[in-house]
Amino acid sequence: MFVSLCGIIAGAQGWSDIRDYAEGHLEWFQKHGFLVDGVPADDTIARTLSRIDPEQFQFCFANWMRDIQKNTSGELIAIDGKTLRSSYHRDDRSATIHMVNAFACANKLVLGQIKTADKSNEITAIPELLDMLDVSGALVSIDAMGCQTDIAEKIIDKGGGYLLALKANQSTLFEAVKRAFKAQRQQPMDGIIIEQNKGRIEARIYYTQDASALTEQFPQWSQLRTLGMSIGFRATKGKESELSYRYHISSANLNEQQLANGVRHHWQIENSLHWVLDVSMNEDNCQIYQDNGAENLAVLRQLALNMLRQEPSKLSIPKKQKKAWMKTEYLEAILTAGITAG
Repeated sequence: MFVSLCGIIAGAQGWSDIRDYAEGHLEWFQKHGFLVDGVPADDTIARTLSRIDPEQFQFCFANWMRDIQKNTSGELIAIDGKTLRSSYHRDDRSATIHMVNAFACANKLVLGQIKTADKSNEITAIPELLDMLDVSGALVSIDAMGCQTDIAEKIIDKGGGYLLALKANQSTLFEAVKRAFKAQRQQPMDGIIIEQNKGRIEARIYYTQDASALTEQFPQWSQLRTLGMSIGFRATKGKESELSYRYHISSANLNEQQLANGVRHHWQIENSLHWVLDVSMNEDNCQIYQDNGAENLAVLRQLALNMLRQEPSKLSIPKKQKKAWMKTEYLEAILTAGITAG
């Protein structure tokens, strides 16, 4: 497992890459007491890692992160799902693996992950993931799939707060919150934030209000305190302009700026985790699927990404990987840098 972790830190994307890295640095591994009988075949590496119980592996990973990641008051932990697109059995494309990840947005660290059968089962997987995490003092953000009373209550019971996107899957509450912001939707959008980015113009404005008017009607939502609305406008050259309204509920007392920060930072899990896993670590194209190989490699990738991010040089993730492939002294710097609490 250590040899595989080193290989993935250095950019290995599969069993043969791990073997190649071990062969290229065999003297270094043997100096540290590994591979004393030589480098195993890639089939042996695959067979060994694929037999590890993924639930226990994920539990150990989450426990390790819980020990070294100290939450600060109000820190945002984003939870969202990601599909390993090439992980399906070649005779059954529906067997593609879907993972639910927890991401500390401030430190850009993966805190844990858990497998679910498909995206629709995130509702049952999220509470299991929360059981592995320390969310005390943190604000947990989840998209509309996770906007469930049981999930909100679980977060509160574990000492955290929730910020949940609200859509029509909670139709009665959705309509009530929508009515609560009727006046704001009709007034001029003073204070709108305008951004220009790669040929498109985006503008956003956020509103909040106290939820006390709805708590008697919706007592099942534990400690509901804030209602939120975000209005987004997007204009892209050659396309029709879009105006969107999104609604949120939270157990925290949020003002407009805090809601804006929470909503915008939630998407770091897409930009700083899922995108990096796909582009820098080529996760979506990894065709390993037999036994527990895909799940366990996913854990190793996230462990490697956390360690790469904690190495203090300003290099990009791909450049750090390339340097670790070439120089074992740099690999040692990554391994020994450790992870410090934010």
